[in-house]
Amino acid sequence: MTEKEKMIKGLPYDPYDKELVTGRRNAHRLLREIAGIPEDKERQRKHFFKELFAETGSKFFIENPFICDYGFNIHWGENAYANFGCIILDAAPVYIGKNVMLAPSVKIFTATHPLEYKERNSGIEFAKSVRIGDNVWIGGGAIINPGVTIGENSVIGSGGVVVKDIPENVVAVGNPCKVLKSIENH
Repeated sequence: MTEKEKMIKGLPYDPYDKELVTGRRNAHRLLREIAGIPEDKERQRKHFFKELFAETGSKFFIENPFICDYGFNIHWGENAYANFGCIILDAAPVYIGKNVMLAPSVKIFTATHPLEYKERNSGIEFAKSVRIGDNVWIGGGAIINPGVTIGENSVIGSGGVVVKDIPENVVAVGNPCKVLKSIENH
């Protein structure tokens, strides 16, 4: 099994593997291209995002600056939007649902490290997939941690740090993020 296959499956992997380094460099090259394209050239920008991501909807918008590790693990839903300063560390797959709104400075992390320092110091990492359901709104500065699922129609308050799954149809806030109330969707 290659280091890339291990990474995507959530197994320990070497992030300095040549194929993974090349993948990150390719993503960073595409991100530089995107950053240089004016926002009114939306069709051109979408072309590069479609090359960067595993999949996208036909209608979506991502503000600059946008940063990711690889891009090939990002599945971007129809009509999903990311405001300025979104960072997605996509060592494992990240699924962004339809009609998702990411406010400024939202961060989504999949990479993580061993807790035991000797193993951590070896440089080995592992990653856990993140899933964000349809119609989710994530407030500014929120952080979504590895392995988290956010249920459909939910809202994450600004500055929330999501460390556990959030159910559907709720407002969740705080650090750590906790359900504040249910949302009645009619």
